[in-house]
Amino acid sequence: VQLQASGGGLVQAGGSLRLSCAASGRTSSDYTMGWFRQAPEKEREFVAAIRGVGGGTYYADSVKGRFTISRDNAKSTVYLQMYSLKPVDTAVYYCAWHEGRIITGLVRDSNYYGDWGQGTQVTVSS
Repeated sequence: VQLQASGGGLVQAGGSLRLSCAASGRTSSDYTMGWFRQAPEKEREFVAAIRGVGGGTYYADSVKGRFTISRDNAKSTVYLQMYSLKPVDTAVYYCAWHEGRIITGLVRDSNYYGDWGQGTQVTVSS
């Protein structure tokens, strides 16, 4: 599966952005799609994930209530709507795909996602 992430940019603190991740190739409606981010000199961290079947969502505590992940299976696209952005949200954001269902306890583990997009930069100024 090929993933194309887009929608990043420069925004002031308190602003919003919507990231998109379009999947192509051997896609399936039964998948788990995750968003991860990596700031300079920091490890990659989980942000949010969604199941293709059922639409169950999962969030990191740091973004809960500010970010919303959603999907459009007809377009094979997953979105990450980000509100109330903070400078600490500055990072390269990556979308990642797992065909099928990752069990709830492992959905935040990047090792279970086999396909990754190229990343999109989000910069939040203070």
